[in-house]
Amino acid sequence: MEENQNMKRPVLETLRQVVSAVVCAFPGGRECAAARLGYELKRFDNHVYENAGSRPLSYDQIHLLERDAGTTFLPEFIASVYGGMYVPLVAPEALDNVELYTRTVNTAAKRGVVDQIIEKALADGVIEEDEAKAILQAHSRYQAARHAEVMATIQLHSEGGEQ
Repeated sequence: MEENQNMKRPVLETLRQVVSAVVCAFPGGRECAAARLGYELKRFDNHVYENAGSRPLSYDQIHLLERDAGTTFLPEFIASVYGGMYVPLVAPEALDNVELYTRTVNTAAKRGVVDQIIEKALADGVIEEDEAKAILQAHSRYQAARHAEVMATIQLHSEGGEQ
């Protein structure tokens, strides 16, 4: 599950960081990402790094790469810009009790991460600004996982299987 891989990853703070993370996560790296968008590598790099007057990749292009890479950097970034959180919802056909159990375990693990970060931050008796930021980012991931878990439970067990 992609969520487990990203449990401790910080929310990216700039669109450039998002694009870089997507390209790094893309199967086969830069060369394959460039080919997926139909660019030669040099032209792709110009768009990624906004060199030579090139415009950055569009949201549609980033989304296409993310679908192939199985990442959610862009929606997480956009949600964080607005002070929100990204909550991925599951397709109804992918829901069953095993998936719900997996979501429950994942949610509990994310809460554990929040508690671990708080414990570590309190070791010296003071929560520093960077520690507070890490706590809030982990807490946002926990809340998003919990919301997705609740929505999946409702969706699976509602009349007709959908809410």
